[in-house]
Amino acid sequence: MANKTLGLDPQLYQYLLSVSLNEPEILTQLRQETAQHSMSNMQIAPEQGQLMALLVQLIGAKKTLEVGVFTGYSSLVVALALPPEGKIVACDVDPESTAIARRYWEQAGVADKIDLRIAPALETLEQLIQQGQADTFDFAFIDADKRNYPNYYEYALQLIRPGGLIAIDNVLWSGRVADLQDTDKRTQAIRDFNQKLSQDLRVKISLLPIADGLTLAMKI
Repeated sequence: MANKTLGLDPQLYQYLLSVSLNEPEILTQLRQETAQHSMSNMQIAPEQGQLMALLVQLIGAKKTLEVGVFTGYSSLVVALALPPEGKIVACDVDPESTAIARRYWEQAGVADKIDLRIAPALETLEQLIQQGQADTFDFAFIDADKRNYPNYYEYALQLIRPGGLIAIDNVLWSGRVADLQDTDKRTQAIRDFNQKLSQDLRVKISLLPIADGLTLAMKI
C-alpha cells in the first residue's frame, strides 16, 4: 500500500502537491491524525482524493457506495463533493477506526450524507441488491481486503447504473504486481483481478498510476 503517488522522488511529489492540491482544512486535519495510526499506510493519498472528488462532480453523482472506510478520508472527500441531497452507503467492519471517521464527518457537517454499515461488506451489498437498489448508484469506491476484490466488484457492477463509475484502489500494490517472483496471496489476488478486469466487456477501464494505482471502470 502507498499513501502517495508511486515512483515520484520527494522533491517532485512535493511540487505536484504545491501546484495542484486544494485540500480543505478538515481533510488535512484528518490526514494528519491518521498519520499517527498504526495502519496509516491504508490512508489514500490526498491527490487521489481530489481526483475522486472531481470525478464525482463530473458525473453529477448523488448516490455513492464505499467498500472500506478506515478513518474516513475517502468518505469525507466524496461527501464534500456531493450535492446537499447526496448520500453515501459506507461499508466497514471496524468500529474503532470508523469512530475517527464519524468524528470528522460531524465536524465537516456531512454526517447526514453518510450511511455507515458496520458489517461484512458482502452482506451489506447483498442486502442492497435484495432491496431493489441495483442500477441506482452513480459511483463506487473499493478499498478493502484484496482477496475479495472480485466479489466487491461484481456487486458494485450490479449496483452502479449504466454510465456510472467504479474506482478500485491499490491495483499497483506498491509495484509488487509486476514482480512475478512475488507469490504473496494478496499480490496474486490483485494481479488476477487486474487481468480479469482488463478483459471485462461490461466496462470501459483506465488504470491510473496515481497513489498506489487506481482503476476506473465505467459501466456500459
